[in-house]
Amino acid sequence: MHYYDRYSNDSDSFSPSEKDVKKRLRSCFEIIERGESIFNIDFIEETVQLCIDNDINEEGFFLTESVLEVAPYNSEFWHLKGVLFNNKFDFENAFGCFEKSLTLNPNDVETLLNKSIAEDNLGYYEESIESLEKVLDLEPMNEEAHYSLGMLYEKREQIPRAIQYFERALEIDPDYSEAWYELGYCYESIDQFDKAIIAYDKFLEFEPYSSTATYNKGIVYIRNGDFELAANEFELSLAIKENFSSAWFNLGVAYANLNRFNDALIAIRRAAELDPDDEAIWYTLGQTYEDLDDIVSAISCYTQAIKLDKHYFEALLCRGYCKLDIKKYASALDDFKASIKLHPESEEAWRAKGEAEKLLNLLNDSAASYKKSLSIDDENYETWYKYAELLIETGKWQEGIEAYNQCIKLKPEHANAYYGKAKVKLLMSQTNEAIENLKSAFALDPSIKKAFAQDYPEAKSSKLLNKLIDENK
Repeated sequence: MHYYDRYSNDSDSFSPSEKDVKKRLRSCFEIIERGESIFNIDFIEETVQLCIDNDINEEGFFLTESVLEVAPYNSEFWHLKGVLFNNKFDFENAFGCFEKSLTLNPNDVETLLNKSIAEDNLGYYEESIESLEKVLDLEPMNEEAHYSLGMLYEKREQIPRAIQYFERALEIDPDYSEAWYELGYCYESIDQFDKAIIAYDKFLEFEPYSSTATYNKGIVYIRNGDFELAANEFELSLAIKENFSSAWFNLGVAYANLNRFNDALIAIRRAAELDPDDEAIWYTLGQTYEDLDDIVSAISCYTQAIKLDKHYFEALLCRGYCKLDIKKYASALDDFKASIKLHPESEEAWRAKGEAEKLLNLLNDSAASYKKSLSIDDENYETWYKYAELLIETGKWQEGIEAYNQCIKLKPEHANAYYGKAKVKLLMSQTNEAIENLKSAFALDPSIKKAFAQDYPEAKSSKLLNKLIDENK
């Protein structure tokens, strides 16, 4: 008995309701129970497709298996069974079904396309490409195969090849919106920001209310340094999807780069409310509080980031610096030591440790920390300067002068290094050399002459030094 299919004439445009789907399923079950599957294969096939479209897997499997019991060589039902397995993320069984289907119908394009999905998810990269290339041998203008090849190459970061396939898909079908979206991502990946914006704009012509596309445009603008345009895109994304935590986060980043720190604080706090377990949000919130000189709140945010990720090196380092600002030197030192445990070769962490130890009057430890920092990076003029100051403080004048010389070698315009050398030369009664260094310091930074006058009020009794000060007024 043949069952009349009242949907077949308009199957492309008709979207049955849940009630209609259930009614149709009952009809199929009755057909199977009467043993009439072989006479109603087309109707059952269309019903299975409805199951696939509506994520009704259990009933879909029942129908395919019922047909395959009476028609084991029906390639289309093996294909449909594979699609159902794909939808369940059971790619091993899906692959087996597609292989069986292709032994019965080797040139079925839809089966090859779906087989490539299973192969990709099973890690059969080359086989997935071969399946799609076979599709293109059969149908060179198949835009879905070009798009899928683009996705394969994109996921494996072979971006130029991915772009070629997405562009080919769009030559065939300029309205292929997903290809425009992925093309935007690919162009952004290779820093071709103008082309990325064009691609996202084309996608938005088809999907104007896509919060992710407007968000991605914002990311492109941020990477290109266009923070005002970035903020506009994130605001639009949030108008579409108010609880989009990443958009709130990056809106805050854009505001911060525009020096709108209060607005940045509001945005990033909202991101933290929506996603309280994201340590990166708490870290950035801490940086925002620092921008607003609210050091106590910054410390609290860094602490929360560290609670979420005890190996968060940057948060430990920043919290340590904040503690230095509020004179909690011992606690800061603990943070710097913890950061060094995470990254023993971080010159910055060793330098920060040296600074905390100096403030705690642990001068020998401080010197060792600065030396360790310089052993990792001997071209950091800031570390050489701090090390020089420490050496002078501990009476190692000649070593201090050598450290100042290294600082000046790396940064010839470092006025304070010249001034530091001058002060040591005065202590060593090497007046002429002191004057030469003072001249260099005054020329680079005229404000230093005021500091010199305050540091050495007795200099007024020296005609030579007094003349030097007068010359640089």
